[in-house]
Amino acid sequence: MLPTSCLIAVLAALVTSSSAVIIPRPAQVQEHYVPSTLQLGETDQTALASSVLAINDVLSVSALKEMDEHLKDYKGWNLEEKRLIAMEGEMGEEFKWVTEMDKVALRAKGTRFMDITDTPHLGMGNMLSPSGSSNKLYSYPSPSVNSTTHAYAISHLFPKLSTDTMKTNLMQFSGFRTRYYRSDTGKQSQAWLLAKVQEYAAANPSITVKEHPHPWGQNSIVARIPIKAHGANKGKDDKKHKKKEESVVIIGAHQDSANMWPFLPAPGGMSRSRGQVHSCDNPSHVHCLLLPRVPGLFMSVTADDDGSGTTSILDAFRVLASSPTYAPTASAVEFHWYSAEEGGLLGSQAVAKVYEEEGVDVKGMIQMDMTAWVKKDTEEVVGVITDYVDPALSKFIADAVTAYCDIPPVPTKCGYACSDHASWSKAGYQSAFSIESTFENSNHAIHSTGDTIEHPEFSFDHMQEFSKLAIAFAVELGGVEVPKK
Repeated sequence: MLPTSCLIAVLAALVTSSSAVIIPRPAQVQEHYVPSTLQLGETDQTALASSVLAINDVLSVSALKEMDEHLKDYKGWNLEEKRLIAMEGEMGEEFKWVTEMDKVALRAKGTRFMDITDTPHLGMGNMLSPSGSSNKLYSYPSPSVNSTTHAYAISHLFPKLSTDTMKTNLMQFSGFRTRYYRSDTGKQSQAWLLAKVQEYAAANPSITVKEHPHPWGQNSIVARIPIKAHGANKGKDDKKHKKKEESVVIIGAHQDSANMWPFLPAPGGMSRSRGQVHSCDNPSHVHCLLLPRVPGLFMSVTADDDGSGTTSILDAFRVLASSPTYAPTASAVEFHWYSAEEGGLLGSQAVAKVYEEEGVDVKGMIQMDMTAWVKKDTEEVVGVITDYVDPALSKFIADAVTAYCDIPPVPTKCGYACSDHASWSKAGYQSAFSIESTFENSNHAIHSTGDTIEHPEFSFDHMQEFSKLAIAFAVELGGVEVPKK
C-alpha cells in the first residue's frame, strides 16, 4: 500500500504552487513519463519518486499525458495557501487555519466545512442584534390544493416543463471535462450556463441576469424576476409595490463540480477517444488510493451533483420567464446558480454577504442539490432536510411537496455545511434544502464514475418533481395574480 506521505507528495505535486520549485525527474523513473507540471515546495523527493513509480505502474503513458494536459487548467493554484475554515466540532462550530491541500483532503474524507477566509464576518449583524436576528422572520401559510394559486400553477405552468429540454441541457452541461471552480473548463461551463439563462430571460424584458464575480474566475449567476414583471400585469403602476419589492424569494443550486481529488478531471465514465476505464478492483493499487472510485482521467460528468439541481431550477426558470401570465405580486423571485460550493460554499457566502450588507429582505431561500437519484427498490420521495435549516420554512417545503408534487416528502438530515443554504442560514436568513431522497438513499456515486445520466437510478422524471417544487416555491411565496377566465 502506498504510504500516506507518498500520496500527499503526489497530490501536492500535481498542481502548480506560486512558490514551487520543479522537482527533477528521478533517475530511477527516467524510462517513464512524468507530467511536466510536477512541481511542489519542500517535499521529500524520495517519497515523490516512489509515488511517480507507483503511478506509472498502473496508468498508461497516454493517461498520464492526458493528466498533464488537464493540469494546465490549474496553473497558479497554490496548495500551500492558508485558508480559514469553519467545521462542526464537539462543542459547536470550530474554526481552523488549514492549507488548500488540507481542504482537498477533508473533502476526500467527506468532512464538511465552510471556507470563511473571504467572509469572516458573515452573520455578525445577526449575532450582535438584541433579538438574535436583524432580519425579518417570516411565518409561512400552508399551501392548499384548493387554492387558485395551486390551480394556476398546475394548469398553466407545470405542463410547460420538459424532461426532453432538461436532458438536452444536462447533456451539454455535463460535457465539460470538469466544472471545478478553479479550472478553465469551469469558467467555460459557467459561460455556457450564463448564455442559457440569458436565452430564457429574453422572453421577458423585465428579467435581469447578472454575474456575481469571484476572484477564482467561475462566477455565480443571479436571475431576477421583479414584481409585476409582464403579462397580465404589464403597464400597471408599480410604485405602490416598491417597498414590497425589497423582499425576495431565492431558489438556488450550485453549478460547479469536483472529483474526489478536485484538481483532477471530474469523474466521467469512458474516455471519448479510447473507451478505456481504469477500475479499482485491487484497492491496494495507487490509483485506487489517489483517485478513489474514479475510473481514469477522462470526460467530466457529475450529472447528479449538482448538474441535476442546476437543470431542475433552470427548467423552472424557463417556464416562469416564458409564461405571459406569470408575474410575482408579493416578492421578487430570484434564481441563483452558485460557484465554488465544492470549495467550502465560497460562491453562496459571497452572494449572501452582499445581501446581508445591503439589508436585502429575503423571504425564504431553498437550495436544490442533487435531484435525480432514485435508489433501486426504494420509494420515490422528495427529501426535506431538517437539520441546520429553518424549521418553519422546511415545514412549508414539505407541505408544498404534498400539495404540488406527485410524490411524498420525507424528513432527513444532512449535517453541517451540507450545501449552499448554509450560507444563507449563517447570514441570518430563513433557508431550506430539498434533496432527491433520504440522505441515506441518496446518490453515493457522486464524485465518481457512477454519477452519469446513463445510470439506471438516474431519473429525469424525478428531476421534474423538483422543477415543480421550484415553481410552487415561487408562486406561493412570491405571489401571483391569477388571470381571470
